Amino acid sequence: MVDVHTPESRSKNMRAIRGKNTSPELILRKLIFARGLRFRLHAKTLPGNPDIVLPKYRVAIFVHGCFWHGHNCYLFKLPTSRREFWQTKISQNQQRDFRDTNVLLREGWRVLCVWECALKGRLKWNAEELGDRITTWIRSPLSGHPSAEIRHLESEVVMSEPQTCESRGGP
Repeated sequence: MVDVHTPESRSKNMRAIRGKNTSPELILRKLIFARGLRFRLHAKTLPGNPDIVLPKYRVAIFVHGCFWHGHNCYLFKLPTSRREFWQTKISQNQQRDFRDTNVLLREGWRVLCVWECALKGRLKWNAEELGDRITTWIRSPLSGHPSAEIRHLESEVVMSEPQTCESRGGP
C-alpha cells in the first residue's frame, strides 16, 4: 500500500513524536505525585532509562506506547505500508524491553510496566482506582512481586506479574 503522505509530511509527522513527557506519562506522573510519591524522571544510569524512578522504593516504571512496543490491544495496528520495517522495529523494541527489565530485576529493582491503553482510550482505567492500585503496589513490601503490568480494563489480566514488560502476542 502506498503512503497517503508525501515523504516530507511523513518526516515532519515522525519528528513530532516525543519519547519523553508523553501524555500517558504525564497522566501517570500526576496520579502518583498527588498521592505523595516523589520520583526522578528518565534515569539515564538505569537500563532502559525508565520513565519514572522511585529510588526510595527501588521501583522503575516504564510507560509503554501500545504502538511502539507492539502491545496486543485495541490501540495497536501494524501499518500496512512498509510492514516488514515496522515488524522489525517493534520486535527490536520488545527485545530491548525484555533485556532492560531483566537487568533491572537482577539488580534488585522492582519494575512496573504501564501500557498506554490503561491511561488513554475507551477502555482506560478510572484515574482514582488506577492511582490507588499503583501506589499500593509501589508501597508494598520489597519481598512482594518484583514486576507488574497494567493494561486496559478488558484485558484478561489487568494487574499481572509477568517476568518482563514484553507484550503478549505482538505483531
